[in-house]
Amino acid sequence: MDETAVPARRRVVLTGISSRAWEHPADRGALTALRELKGFDDLLKAISGLWNERAWRLEYLGRAIRVDHRQHPRVHRLFAEAAASLDIAELPELYIVFSPDLNASCVGMSRPFIVVTSRAVELFDDDELRYLLGHELGHLLSGHAVYRTMMAILASLATALPFGLFAIRMVMFGLFEWWRKAELSADRAGLLAGQDPAAALRAHMKLAGGNDLREIDTAAFLEQAAEYDRGGDLRDSLIKLRMLFGLTHPLPVARAADLRRWIDDGHYARILGGDYPRREHDSDASVSADAKEAAEEYRRTFARSEDPLMGLLRRFGEGAGSVGEWMGAGAGRVRDWWASGGRPPGNGSQEPTDRPPSDSDR
Repeated sequence: MDETAVPARRRVVLTGISSRAWEHPADRGALTALRELKGFDDLLKAISGLWNERAWRLEYLGRAIRVDHRQHPRVHRLFAEAAASLDIAELPELYIVFSPDLNASCVGMSRPFIVVTSRAVELFDDDELRYLLGHELGHLLSGHAVYRTMMAILASLATALPFGLFAIRMVMFGLFEWWRKAELSADRAGLLAGQDPAAALRAHMKLAGGNDLREIDTAAFLEQAAEYDRGGDLRDSLIKLRMLFGLTHPLPVARAADLRRWIDDGHYARILGGDYPRREHDSDASVSADAKEAAEEYRRTFARSEDPLMGLLRRFGEGAGSVGEWMGAGAGRVRDWWASGGRPPGNGSQEPTDRPPSDSDR
């Protein structure tokens, strides 16, 4: 079809939008706390820029296609449109690397750039690809690469402290949980960049294996997500927990369901209507308020979940609230531990840090 014959759909430019607008409460609470480690993020960016990022950029410069108005102009146009919606003035570099995998990533901390596989460019239509590129721009604007690295370094330091393997594994679980919530944040950024909910859901359907969407039904896919949430009995709940441990991304059906819920709850429409936090007010963010909101979000999640284990916890009262408080305040404990010069807390069972995942964890 001649694209010039199709009128372009106008998207809202979200002037001055802060990444806080799309960040999942659990992700936002962790980021707010870690941003208070003044100077540590700048140090990481400087160290990364000295060597690692140069090596990564040279690798892609040598074996991938750098996108601009001359190379992959279609992708460059979609990238510029996604960035314009999120009010990004300067485009980061974008590379397309040959790969049969359906994937994209945001690489680096000092001068981050984005990499998309050739399979994604081939398989995604314009609206889906705009959503995917917006997802990666969301990671970039939230600074996820920087703060994940901060958590990994602090975690590696914590492994030397005599708090026991069980405590470390518990905070590992919390770290992976944060990473999964960061992916949900980036999904919301992708939706705001593309402003096409149907395309966002189609992208997740393709990630789950629906290459030919003529054979896939959106309603059935969301019903599948609800069935996954319900499970069968406690055995299924425990199997799902085991599956999640070590995963940095939620499963595709869960991501689609979360995005649909975020839309249905009215957040998406309010942001498009101009009701969102601005970058100029990011310094006003409160660690305690964000931790409280993270805890409230976990309570809401527990309350609406149909998972058998969640139902059992509800029968025992405030189990959901306790988990929410623990997850919501986790990054704050890391910040306090670092600020105290790495001195262990008074109670060893409250060890607040983590270690980075090894290959065997993935």
